Amino acid sequence: MTPNSTPPGLARFNALEKHAAQDALHEVCASTAWVRRLLAGRPYATVDALHQASDAAMAGLTADDLDEAMAGHPPIGRPRPGDPASAREQRGMAGASEELKAEMLELNLAYQEKFGHVFLICATGRTGEQMRDAVKERIGNAPEQEREIVRAELGKINRIRLARLVDDD
Repeated sequence: MTPNSTPPGLARFNALEKHAAQDALHEVCASTAWVRRLLAGRPYATVDALHQASDAAMAGLTADDLDEAMAGHPPIGRPRPGDPASAREQRGMAGASEELKAEMLELNLAYQEKFGHVFLICATGRTGEQMRDAVKERIGNAPEQEREIVRAELGKINRIRLARLVDDD
């Protein structure tokens, strides 16, 4: 690859027909506004430019857009059946004890009752205990503070998923 050439995975993404690119981006983030903004920015010269566009789109999401994005994420400890992305991202809960799984279910429900949406965290690389501790800590937040934490966590998840989308393998 020459210094100014686009990486092969990113070139493949840039070359996708609009509908295929839209579907691929929707797998990254369920927010229609986020997907539209990233589609509008194609083609991307670098993966960093794609990540920056994602960050900017995430920062511009309204409360309704965030709700739509969060709706695309299953609760921690209950990845969607047949969804390899959520299973991979929540791997830290896979080997958790039954007690920890039951505690996470209880905490998820309490969090959802307080905030009106699933507890969202970038679970990649975290243990079940770390996720439990995070929900325990965050359940005490004010709704506005938690909304911004969720926005940041979604941004991290989107970056990981985008990197996987444009991976050269």
